[in-house]
Amino acid sequence: MSLEAIVFDMDGVLIDTEPIWEEVRRGYIDELGGRWLPDTQDRLMGMSTAEWADYLSTDLLDGTRTPAQVAEEVIDAMSARYADHLPLLPDAVDTVRRLSERFTLGLASSSPRKLIDVVLDHMGVTELFRATVSTEEVPRGKPSPDGYLEAAGRLGIAPERCAAIEDSSNGLRSAHAAGMTVIAVPHHRYPPAPDALGLAAHVADGLKNVTGELIASLED
Repeated sequence: MSLEAIVFDMDGVLIDTEPIWEEVRRGYIDELGGRWLPDTQDRLMGMSTAEWADYLSTDLLDGTRTPAQVAEEVIDAMSARYADHLPLLPDAVDTVRRLSERFTLGLASSSPRKLIDVVLDHMGVTELFRATVSTEEVPRGKPSPDGYLEAAGRLGIAPERCAAIEDSSNGLRSAHAAGMTVIAVPHHRYPPAPDALGLAAHVADGLKNVTGELIASLED
């Protein structure tokens, strides 16, 4: 079966924001006297806005802030950090532009819509994506397949004809559960779990190695 579309993750694939998310949310919890647990960062990766806001509010802050307050305050802090510096990953813009010449592009991100739009606009690639989805727009975040299935639906292309580019454990699980061909581009600071990495059809060492020829070689 030929692959017609590529659905990108954003955080950790196009932009190196996972460390910023960790720093901002950890600082927020510390400032409010909450507790950051050993598995907190792993659990947060892939959660939708509603999911992580509820987790921070309930599990880490004991209800001293509502989920709505948590979401607003953390996203505002992230927006301020983006305005100060947007850390694009190597070859992100070139890869998007190069692959857009051959494939239809989509995006399925756990970031809120506000931040997705800021990043793609800053990269100058907004018009290259036919569809973009925030997991705040679907019932469940990653590792559930909802975001990737919604992206495929908006593209009008069956998930089986889509390749997904992911970095995190929950992202890899999400794309695989959606029935997509998964390409892993692991983040050195947050390497995916072995079982999640095993779901990938290919593991690439950086975006520069994700080529049209590679994707064609993964077709059934």
